[in-house]
Amino acid sequence: MVFFELFYGSFWETSETKSQGDIGRASLPPRGWNSYDSFCWTITEEEFLQNAELVAQRLKPHGYEYVVVDFLWYRKKTIGAYTDSYGFDVFDEWGRMVPDPGRWPSSQGGKGFSEVAGKVHSMGLKFGIHVMRGLSLQAFNANTLILDTTTGKAYEEAGRQWRAQDIGIKERTCAWMKNGFMSVNTKLGAGRAFLRSLYQQYADWGVDFVKLDCVFGDDLDLDEIIVVSEVLNELSRPIIYSLSPGTNAKPIIAKEVSGLVNMYRVTGDDWDTWEDVSAHFNVARDFTAANLVGVKGLKGKSWPDLDMLPLGWLTEAELCFPLGQNKEENPARNIILRFGAGSNDGPHRYCRLNLDEQRTQVTLWSMVRSPLIFGGDMRKLDDATFSLLTNPTLLEINWFSSNNMEACSLSSTGKHSLSNHTEDKEKINVLETRVLALRSCKDVKANGWSTKVLDNNVEKVCWEENSNKRKAPFCLNKREALSASEGEMVYQHQNLGRLHLLVTERTELCVGASSNRKLTANEISRGSFSRCRSHANQMWENYNGTLMNSYSGLCAIMDFVRASSGGIRSWLATGRRGEIYLAFFNLNNQVTKMSAKISDITNAIHATSSKCSGTEVWSGTNLGAIKDSISMSVNAHGCALFVLNCT
Repeated sequence: MVFFELFYGSFWETSETKSQGDIGRASLPPRGWNSYDSFCWTITEEEFLQNAELVAQRLKPHGYEYVVVDFLWYRKKTIGAYTDSYGFDVFDEWGRMVPDPGRWPSSQGGKGFSEVAGKVHSMGLKFGIHVMRGLSLQAFNANTLILDTTTGKAYEEAGRQWRAQDIGIKERTCAWMKNGFMSVNTKLGAGRAFLRSLYQQYADWGVDFVKLDCVFGDDLDLDEIIVVSEVLNELSRPIIYSLSPGTNAKPIIAKEVSGLVNMYRVTGDDWDTWEDVSAHFNVARDFTAANLVGVKGLKGKSWPDLDMLPLGWLTEAELCFPLGQNKEENPARNIILRFGAGSNDGPHRYCRLNLDEQRTQVTLWSMVRSPLIFGGDMRKLDDATFSLLTNPTLLEINWFSSNNMEACSLSSTGKHSLSNHTEDKEKINVLETRVLALRSCKDVKANGWSTKVLDNNVEKVCWEENSNKRKAPFCLNKREALSASEGEMVYQHQNLGRLHLLVTERTELCVGASSNRKLTANEISRGSFSRCRSHANQMWENYNGTLMNSYSGLCAIMDFVRASSGGIRSWLATGRRGEIYLAFFNLNNQVTKMSAKISDITNAIHATSSKCSGTEVWSGTNLGAIKDSISMSVNAHGCALFVLNCT
């Protein structure tokens, strides 16, 4: 441990005490706290400020500076209100959401979050909020006027005042919150004026961080992302721009938004299950290999976000998911009957990940340089969780490492390889499944669809693998979309694909492009089948070999997904003082012995020396002089983290 103390002796003075405000907008991966994992949507002003004060006292010295109120802060906490209920939201005369005064008493009198933000700023922290795409369904139905921030009056163009129903696109409601929010037509001056009025209000409240949901991944709304980025770029107040949730997000899609934002989620919601943690390894590998970590973003840099850290004291995940139309089919039904629909006041519990799994999670997040946003209740922060969140080696890697890479991915080139030995010869099962996935229409793989006409004159749109002509093509029945039914309007604002894809000729189930509920990190979006309706999520255009969805503008492909029950991974990075970081990750269900040759490590990062010494962080083992290789037995779902000094 002598090496460790000498090496990191000046660490706190050189990195952790420096605010990101002093070094630029998201110049380093943001750190902070978010209310979602421990409070779902029902957090109160008192609970939020209690947590913020503890963040200031305990985590701020370690670089955590953002405290963020997650979704539905404008929803009244009453029986019948839940994540996809209708009619419980508070909004102003311009159709903009304002805090529920029952939970946020300081917001009364039109003050919004001004007083809360002021108190947060007085603690030396920065204040953030979660917001949804576009316009709320309630404001749309109320047909509120639109504010023109340049005049302070109703927006006027072409000799008339514009209202919510002029800009709202009802067929593009958020797929997993259909009773909540819809896209706005950004091609209209009134649509852009509405978005400008939203973010000007956030700036007036003193907001420093905005987490915009249901606009990325399967729910892509590139037009809104662009307009919001332009608005934030023009505001005098600097605001970090984060996107969420990003289910099924791929690097080719991320490249279109990374320069517009500062953070963007690349998975569904991460909860405290091993399946959720392990699901991040392939995603982390892909985004790092695509060189998207820390590239130029909105007035600073942008960072792929692996989601919040669900450690410590948490709420039940099921209570944060939207309820289905049929509560009999909802897994949270019994809990809701006990505690009231949408009350979300429990039950609570400590993180279900064991210590090895928690170490694996925070080590991966750090090696990938993901933002570190803690989700547990600060009022019950235990010593073990605090130690993980403030581990000096992890924080140094997270902010200041470079050349971050998954080392195992280099084995095919011969540059680096790892060997692993298990005492238990249990077979690792690898499952391969074909799923309907969404990609950028610019991806060459998107061009694989064709129309086939059967003997009974039924048209099908089919995906056929070029590499395997023997395999039966995947086909869906093709039908012109039905007219809008009662209560559903016809899409007025831009061209909409008029094609429905049915499971079979005789069913009335159509395929949608994104899930009708929020997905967890380990779930794969396969497209959802539900009653056919006039919603952009179920509308497709089939031309030039592609199948484009009208909800997101993304194209469908049939993708092969390999799911493994175990395996090993390793990551490498270099430090700002020349040190080398090596992490072993054991995804197996049994203890696994892992090893790596020093020559392979130094070759992978283009170092010239092969004489190394170092320590292992979690065990505190001093490795001394390392001759040829590093070897260690790693617990199931655990990791080893080495700090090497090669001279």
